[in-house]
Amino acid sequence: MINQPFFHLALSFIIVHEMDAIRCKEWRILPGLSLLKDNLGYKVFIFIHIPLYSIIFWFLLNSQSRVGLIKGLDIFFIVHIGLHLLFLKHTENEFKGWISWALILGAGLFGLVDLLVTY
Repeated sequence: MINQPFFHLALSFIIVHEMDAIRCKEWRILPGLSLLKDNLGYKVFIFIHIPLYSIIFWFLLNSQSRVGLIKGLDIFFIVHIGLHLLFLKHTENEFKGWISWALILGAGLFGLVDLLVTY
């Protein structure tokens, strides 16, 4: 069992953010996926998350080297804020509301706190 409540919060925020990303059609602003027609981009975006989450959960639950994964994810949660700021002015960006930004910032904030408290 991983006893890192701030990491759990960060991971929860990012997972819910990815749910919100479907509503906001995030594939439209991602390099590569934005080149696809909307219906195909949506499908690729959805189905790419299945192996991604499976790998993350498998390593978190079964790996002796989960410490490196958690540190890497914490860093990604922080960098993820910067990526959203980078694409803030993109014409297809629909992450405008406070809920979307609370999820993005929540993941980064709790990732940062986990890094500071745990390591």
